[in-house]
Amino acid sequence: MGRAAPEFDATDLNGKAVRLADYRGRPVLLNFWASWCVPCKAEFPLLQAGIQRHKELEVLGVVFNDAAGSARSFMRDRAATWPGVTDPGAKIANAYQVHAKPGIPVSILIGPDGRMIARHLGPFSNDTELDQFLATTPSGK
Repeated sequence: MGRAAPEFDATDLNGKAVRLADYRGRPVLLNFWASWCVPCKAEFPLLQAGIQRHKELEVLGVVFNDAAGSARSFMRDRAATWPGVTDPGAKIANAYQVHAKPGIPVSILIGPDGRMIARHLGPFSNDTELDQFLATTPSGK
């Protein structure tokens, strides 16, 4: 933590380009998840509510070891408002040291200056836990 977040250029589940550099100046929650992951499913509504409470926050969901069709359906069915980023060859996951063990979800908080601030292994269990995690960064306003 404290070092520059690894940059990436990718596409979202709809084929739109996503570049981490485009989010500079705002805090970013990089969330590694999959549609088959039970804890990810439980965490999803907390992230949706968190975005409503933290309007300055950007969320990028990196699809980890999942089929694009399944991930797209998952996000559509739950009315996700953030991009689901594809990660062929797990290049983004490897850059952020996210691996099959101990598992997902994994969240990385990136500050407005592009530096990694905090890492959370496993799902957020409630709004308070998520809010405390997000409080470790300035708003970027």
